[in-house]
Amino acid sequence: MARPKNTTASYLRHKPSGRARFVWTDPAGHHHDKLLPGEFGSQESRDAFARTMLECTVSPAAVAREKKPNAFGLAELLVRYLSHATMYYRDRDGKTASALVEVKLVIRAIRKLYGDIDATDFGPLKLRAVQQSWVVDGLSRAECNKRLGVAKRMFKWAVAEELIPPSVFQALSTVGGLQKGHTLAHDPDPIGPVEDDIVDATLPFVTRHVRGLIEVQRLTGMRPGEVTRLRVSEIDTSGDVWVFRPKKHKNEHRGHTRAIAIGKRAQDIIAAFRTADDTEYLFSPHKAMLEAMAARSAKRKTKVSASEKRKLAKLKKNHRYNDRYTTVRYGIAIARACDKAFPAKAPLCQRDDETQAKWKARLTPKQLEELKAWQDTHRWAPNRLRHTFGTKVRKAHGLEAAQVTLGHAHANVTQVYAEKNEALAVAIAEKIG
Repeated sequence: MARPKNTTASYLRHKPSGRARFVWTDPAGHHHDKLLPGEFGSQESRDAFARTMLECTVSPAAVAREKKPNAFGLAELLVRYLSHATMYYRDRDGKTASALVEVKLVIRAIRKLYGDIDATDFGPLKLRAVQQSWVVDGLSRAECNKRLGVAKRMFKWAVAEELIPPSVFQALSTVGGLQKGHTLAHDPDPIGPVEDDIVDATLPFVTRHVRGLIEVQRLTGMRPGEVTRLRVSEIDTSGDVWVFRPKKHKNEHRGHTRAIAIGKRAQDIIAAFRTADDTEYLFSPHKAMLEAMAARSAKRKTKVSASEKRKLAKLKKNHRYNDRYTTVRYGIAIARACDKAFPAKAPLCQRDDETQAKWKARLTPKQLEELKAWQDTHRWAPNRLRHTFGTKVRKAHGLEAAQVTLGHAHANVTQVYAEKNEALAVAIAEKIG
């Protein structure tokens, strides 16, 4: 019986030229031998070997083609698209949108693997190799598919600018997203609601302003990006129930409007933060910093020196704190509060006499992994408050009510946010028998 062929690729030396070569036998028994760019042992040749390995992973039957002379470099295309995206992905105030971050990550991945080839040589196989690199990096299936869409839009734009022929984009369009159950990319656990007692246990460890964000969000079902932008000037206070119409929201670019009803309990919280200027953001890191400084000064027993007064005045004038919370800072504040509310057990927990840096330096790599697992289990994110609100509304008033209050255009999106009332199904089954 013949010995089975070894399908593991080999990195070998091509003696006549001194270059590296890629030698591989595919599962069908076909032998492939391709010269790689660069001298044997060079970083260039090893990078090319890694790229070809990814191509073989996604398409075992692929036979590498020789590189054509560059007419228009892929690196140049990426630079031009980044310049376009930097201007395109901006809000009405001219600030860059979060979508630009995703564009940069996709450009970085493509440039790392294929930055030295002709743009017309970037075909489906190479796009799938880039896709496979995201899987290898441990990204979720949804994130891989999201980045795939960004990559396709990039080449669609290049066709519209007549930088590459339409056939390139047409070929790349054949690459489909990763399907559930047919890829090694993981599917993260769905985001669910957070229990009220867990939120209540976290509240003592956040500032007054972050507590206001949490309370208003769980009473209204706002998105984190909406509650952090809350201003009285955008709230209609003429009725018994106020209506918040944010100028900026998730689906603004689609022409959708957003109206958020604010009841009496949430109104009382807003009133406690209201200032003379209704155009100011209600919840502000800068205001929280000033309040913390005032609290420390009130507890101080010694007299404040003239030099300290000058330092405090300078700090207030040239502060590093924003006028409003970003969604990232909002999430970090909650994560830190969760770490204090639900500390890990010794020796993983931070000691009283330890700084953050000394704490992390003391832990071994294995302990750091255990600490991360503990924190992932005991932390909750701001968006889970929205899931909690949607679940409560759906349970009490039905799916349509949850759809309206959450501001969804389609009910199937609401079902992701509002957990089904399984208790109702159980009660019906008991009655029916």
